Amino acid sequence: MAEMSDVWFVDGVRTPFGRAGEKGMYWNTRADDLAVKATIGLMERNGGLPADRVDDVAIAATSQTGEQGLTLGRSVAILAGLPQTVPGFAIDRMCAGAMTSVAMMGGAIGSGMYDVALAGGVEHMGHYPIGGNADPNPRFVSEKMVDPGALNMGVTAERIFDRYPHLTKERSDRFGMLSQHKAQAAYDAGKFQPDLVSVAIKSADGAWGLATEDEGRRPQTTMDDLAALKTPFRPHGRVTAGTSSPLTDGATMSLLASGGVVKELGLKPKMRMVSFAFAGVQPEIMGIGPIPSTEKALRKAGLTISDIGLFELNEAFAVQVISLLDHFGIADDDPRVNQWGGAIALGHPLAASGVRLMIQLAAQFAERPDVRYGLTAMCVGLGQGGSVIWENPHYNGKKR
Repeated sequence: MAEMSDVWFVDGVRTPFGRAGEKGMYWNTRADDLAVKATIGLMERNGGLPADRVDDVAIAATSQTGEQGLTLGRSVAILAGLPQTVPGFAIDRMCAGAMTSVAMMGGAIGSGMYDVALAGGVEHMGHYPIGGNADPNPRFVSEKMVDPGALNMGVTAERIFDRYPHLTKERSDRFGMLSQHKAQAAYDAGKFQPDLVSVAIKSADGAWGLATEDEGRRPQTTMDDLAALKTPFRPHGRVTAGTSSPLTDGATMSLLASGGVVKELGLKPKMRMVSFAFAGVQPEIMGIGPIPSTEKALRKAGLTISDIGLFELNEAFAVQVISLLDHFGIADDDPRVNQWGGAIALGHPLAASGVRLMIQLAAQFAERPDVRYGLTAMCVGLGQGGSVIWENPHYNGKKR
C-alpha cells in the first residue's frame, strides 16, 4: 500500500547555456545530446544511487520535433546509459517545461507511486526557434479568443507597461543591468561552476573545444547602453534586447527522491518541496502569470509572501519580474531576489529554465541556514504562471 511521502530535491545540474544561432557554441551539437550530458553528469555526481532505482525520467521541450522529439525522457535515458528497465516521457508547458517535469514527478513521489525520478528540460533555440514549427489554430484569432499579439512574447511584455505605467522603462533597464552585474559577480565568486556539466563542442571548421560557462553574459552593461537600444516589438516601446532573455541553447536535469529513499541510501538532499501551483491569465499579458500561481502555492503551503527568504524568478523580461515584485510589495533591488542574476544574463533555453532556478536556489540555501523557505517562479506563454515553494533542510532558526 503506497504511503504519502516528503519530496526531496536531491541534486541538480545543467549544461552551460549557449547563444542560439550559427555563431553559438552549440550550433553543431544536438539537443538530445545536451540532455544526455546533463543526465550523465547528474548520475555520476550521485553514484550512491543505483540507476535501476529510477522510476521515471521526465524531460521537457517546447519544440518537440527533430532532435527534441522521439519521447525525450525515454530516448535520453537510453542514450545516457540508464538501464532499459527505466521508462521516460516528454512534457511541454513551454517556458515552464522543466518546472512542470519536477512538479509532476514530485506529485508522483509525494503520493507514493514513485521513489526516485529524474526531471529536467532541454531547448535548442538555434535549431528550433520559438514557434518555428507551430501552427496555431486559426480560431484563436478568428473567434477573438486571443489578440494576435498574444503569440509574440515581446508584445505581451510591452502590454505589462501599458497596464502598469508606474513600471517604467528606467526601472526595467536598471533591473536588466543589475542582472548582468550580479551574474558576473557570482561567476567571479565561483557560485555557478560546481553545478555546470562541461560539454564537448565542435566548431564550424571541425575543431573541438569545451563549453564550461554561460556564453551570453554582458557584464559591462550600463544604463546608457540600455537606453540606446532599439525597441523591436513596438516603435518607441520599452522592451529591448537588454531587458529580455536572449535566445539560448541548454539542458538541465534534477534528481528527486522520497523521504524513504533519502534515509535508506543516506542521500543528502538540498531542498524539500513544500507546494507547487500553476495558473492561467490572459494570453495577451502572459508575464503576470506567476502572480496568481505564487498566491496559489502560498495558500497551499499555508504561508505568506513574507515567509519567503529567497526568490529565484525567471527573467523572461525585466518588466515581467518587477510586475510580480511590485504586486507583492518587494523592491526591485531586494537582495533576496535573483541574487546571482538571472535569465537576462545567463539565458533562457525555454523548457530547461525551471530547473536552473532550482539549482541556484538550492546552492543559496546551503549558504543561508537563516532562510527557511524559497520560491522558484516563472511566466509561461499563452498566459500561464508556475511557482514552486521549497524548504531549506539547513535551516537553523537563527536570524541573520
